[in-house]
Amino acid sequence: MLDKKEFDLKPVKKRRAYEVIVTQIRKLIEEGKLKKNDQLPNERELAEVFGVSRSTIREAIKTLESLKIVESRQGDGTYIIVSSEESLVMPLANLLFKETDNIIDIFHIRKILEPYAVQLATLNATQNDILSLEGILKKQKECLEKKTDINETDIAFHSLIARMSRNKVLERLMNALIELLKEIRETYNAEQAKESYKGHLDIYAALIAGDCIGAKKAMLKHLTNIEKSILVKHKEGEVIKCE
Repeated sequence: MLDKKEFDLKPVKKRRAYEVIVTQIRKLIEEGKLKKNDQLPNERELAEVFGVSRSTIREAIKTLESLKIVESRQGDGTYIIVSSEESLVMPLANLLFKETDNIIDIFHIRKILEPYAVQLATLNATQNDILSLEGILKKQKECLEKKTDINETDIAFHSLIARMSRNKVLERLMNALIELLKEIRETYNAEQAKESYKGHLDIYAALIAGDCIGAKKAMLKHLTNIEKSILVKHKEGEVIKCE
């Protein structure tokens, strides 16, 4: 039996009002009733809807901001910044992974999941999927030509592969990993961006040819090359190397 004094256990406090509001808003997003880029009502209106004080609403918004679910824009309002899928993935990412996790370990998991996912994607690809991939690659090429950030197109490519696997659990795991490495993508230099694009082209070529094994190999090669290019770098005075 657990002893309260021995284990320093604390009584469970009643749930605070702002936490209930956070839960309700997240549920609305997950159900698709609130969508990405939707604007929330102002503080006064939210306070009336939920029957709480404006200070409670501010606390709820502050919590949602810390979870990167909403964004308050000065002089404009508060907006939803995640989709229903992202609202499910982000808690999963926070649960499974920590910011201090070794990047090498994360890439090891990616190299297990994503080659398998692209195999499934090759089997399950529809014509609309192919057209969507082509659109992403076109945008990524434009980013390279204009020398702008490829982060959004990179994420879109891997997220679409995950969705094309038609395996919801695999999709959520992959998207959690993709989200975790978002900040790393933002540091890509020109050569890394080109390397990423080339890898995507190879994956796409195998996928549209219906070559499951080729697509799997192309994905593994792509992830290995990207891993090598980003892991040998200086970080807080230390060099992180791929083992």
